[in-house]
Amino acid sequence: MDKEEDYAAKTQFVISLQEGQSWKKAAENAGLSMSQSNAYRLWGAFRQRGEAALKDGRHGHAYKLRGDARTFLEEQCQQAPHLPSSTLQKQLQERFDLEISISQINRVRAALGLSRPLTSRKQEKKRK
Repeated sequence: MDKEEDYAAKTQFVISLQEGQSWKKAAENAGLSMSQSNAYRLWGAFRQRGEAALKDGRHGHAYKLRGDARTFLEEQCQQAPHLPSSTLQKQLQERFDLEISISQINRVRAALGLSRPLTSRKQEKKRK
């Protein structure tokens, strides 16, 4: 489900709740799979923030780092393992127009076994 479909499903969900349907029936009708606690969390967020609560504005999630961008990241990390994640973040932004957090880049690097090696100064501090 892409962002637009997700937004439409969540909109349908809250409309159903406003019409008096149970959370379970509303989620089923909207095509959403969620627990009761998540259903009421979304409902509460909608009541507080309105439509903004239905939009997924998160950045840096794994689904954004696929295909060419992931291959690019892997190649860069293999060629230059000391390259800071902030530099990689800028390169991904410029080359692929992707906004990915440094922590997400670090998670992907770790998953690929390509984490940035510690510098000798940092290693010395860790030992002390």
